[in-house]
Amino acid sequence: MTGSDEDPRAAELRTAVSRLRRELAAHPADFPDRVVAEDELAALAAMADHGVPEAPRLRRSLLLVAGAIGSVSALARGLSDVRNAVELFGEPPRG
Repeated sequence: MTGSDEDPRAAELRTAVSRLRRELAAHPADFPDRVVAEDELAALAAMADHGVPEAPRLRRSLLLVAGAIGSVSALARGLSDVRNAVELFGEPPRG
């Protein structure tokens, strides 16, 4: 999708994920779940590139990324941006 055909939510997600991936790549510290974060960010990027992603799958990936890098304060802003972009696809049902 390009130009006016692109879903603005997907564009926002793509931008946020790309930024966090760059921040993670530049982060010097190694931590146990870094590979998990990198893999899930790649999955989020792929979902953003291929139409309108499924909200439950987005939230699952977000949870895995948050669990993997949640304690790395230097990445908190980027993680928050990804969370906000995922939330554009809808809130989970309240039960």
